[in-house]
Amino acid sequence: MQQQSARLRWEQHTQRPLFGLALTFAVAYAVPIVRPDASRDVVAVCTAVEWVVWGAFALDYVIRLVLAEQRLEFVRTHWLDLGAVLLPLLQPMRLLRLVSTLLLVGQRARMASQIRLTTYVAGAVVGLLMFGSLAVLSAERDSPDGNIRTLGDAVWWSFTTMTTVGYGDHAPTTGLGRMLAVGLMLSGIALLGVVTANIAAWFIARFDKDDVEERRQTEAIRELAEEVRALRGELAALKGTPVE
Repeated sequence: MQQQSARLRWEQHTQRPLFGLALTFAVAYAVPIVRPDASRDVVAVCTAVEWVVWGAFALDYVIRLVLAEQRLEFVRTHWLDLGAVLLPLLQPMRLLRLVSTLLLVGQRARMASQIRLTTYVAGAVVGLLMFGSLAVLSAERDSPDGNIRTLGDAVWWSFTTMTTVGYGDHAPTTGLGRMLAVGLMLSGIALLGVVTANIAAWFIARFDKDDVEERRQTEAIRELAEEVRALRGELAALKGTPVE
C-alpha cells in the first residue's frame, strides 16, 4: 500500500510538468511543418526536443512501473501506455512520436481526477485538430496530386473530417494522409459519442434529482397532513366532539 501511495504521489506531482513537456512537443512538432524553410539546425533542435519529450514520458512509465505494488497488474491495466512508449522504437518516424505522445498525454489526463470530462473532451478535440492538421499538411504538401497545400487547408480538412461532414473540397491523396483521415474520422465519432453520452447522463441525473425532490415534497405534505389530522383529533377530544 505504501508503494501504491508513492506511485499516486508521483503521478500527482508529475501531472503538470508532463503537460508542459507535451506543449513543448507541440511547438517542436509544428515549427518544421509551418516553416518548411527553417534551417537545418532548427529542424535538428526540434527533432531533439521531440525525442526528449518522448523519453520523459517513457521514463515516467518506468518509474510508475517500479513504484507499482503489483507490476504485472500495472502492465496489464496500462497496456496502452506501454504500447505508446514502444511505438517510436519500431521505426523512427515523427508521426509515430506524435501518436505515442498523444496517447501518453491522454492516459495521464484520464488519471487526473481534477480534470472533468468536458475539459478532457475539449482538449482532445483541440489537440486532434491541431496535430491532425500538421500531420496531414506534412504528408500532403509535397504530393503531386495533393490539394492540401497550406495550414488553412489542413485545418479546414481536419475539421470537416472530424465532424464526419467531408465536403470533399480537400482530400488526402497519399497513403499516410488517408491513414490520418481514418484516424481522425474514428476519433471524431468516438468524441461525439462521449459528448452525447455525457449530455444524456446530465439530463438523466437532472431528472433523477427532480424526481427525488418531488418525492421529498410529497412525503413532507403527507407528514404534514397526518400532523393536521392528529391535531384535529386532539382538538376534538378536548371539546368532546367526534372526529370527522
